[in-house]
Amino acid sequence: MGALDGKVAFVSGAARGQGRAHAVRMAEEGADIIGFDLCDQLQTVVYEMARPEDLEETARLVEATGRQMVAGRADVRDPSSVQEIFEQGLGELGRVDIVVANAGIFAGLGDAGRSPAAWQDSIDVLLSGVYHTCEVAIPTLIEQGDGGSIIITSSTAGLGGLYADRNATSGGIIGYVAAKHGVVGLMRVYATSLASHRIRANTIHPTGVDTPMVNNSEFARFFQEFPNAFDTTRNLLPIPWVEPVDIANAAVFLASDAARYITGVTLPVDAGFSTI
Repeated sequence: MGALDGKVAFVSGAARGQGRAHAVRMAEEGADIIGFDLCDQLQTVVYEMARPEDLEETARLVEATGRQMVAGRADVRDPSSVQEIFEQGLGELGRVDIVVANAGIFAGLGDAGRSPAAWQDSIDVLLSGVYHTCEVAIPTLIEQGDGGSIIITSSTAGLGGLYADRNATSGGIIGYVAAKHGVVGLMRVYATSLASHRIRANTIHPTGVDTPMVNNSEFARFFQEFPNAFDTTRNLLPIPWVEPVDIANAAVFLASDAARYITGVTLPVDAGFSTI
């Protein structure tokens, strides 16, 4: 038996990285998946973003576990497109129990990251996108009457500042930090306002995760240019980053009955980063 047998998880940013890990680990624990991703490039993001074939690979990996996945392209900035994929998944899988609001970008690098658009894209994807993802699913969670779990991906940057070197900051970086703090407030509103429906809400706060969003040549160039910024992003444990599955394991726990009385929590999965 899996920890999530009979449940359905709605996962944003599911094409690769943390989102893929969430989808696959939850499927391994018995959940079916409704997953979506933009699968396109934003001009303010200088590393290569996920492509349609990445989302297809996530679906293949989920189905290899014996579970089902309804996968489609949707933009978290556009609630109507999120609603469309959610309704498609609901129609095929019949219910939803878990929301993993995970879709994210880092629009803080290079000249593009210093543009006004980088701030706006960061807020639109990382804060408004989380709101849209949750709001699409919450009415069904309430109507079903079986409770549920909302899990929001924040960051260590949602618990403190990021980069002590002012020269290293940009509109995109400031927007990233502001949004990652903002989703904590959003989570707390959901935790309090949905508790009577037995719907729990929590945030996860990873340190750097070995995904294409972090492990890329543009990020390496950034740290070469601003070595003092790197000094503020060291983990306490002697590792450069954690793996996507480490975050997914925490999400599986929060989604499971083992965490049935855990709500309103900011959970670091950060190799001790937040203790420094």
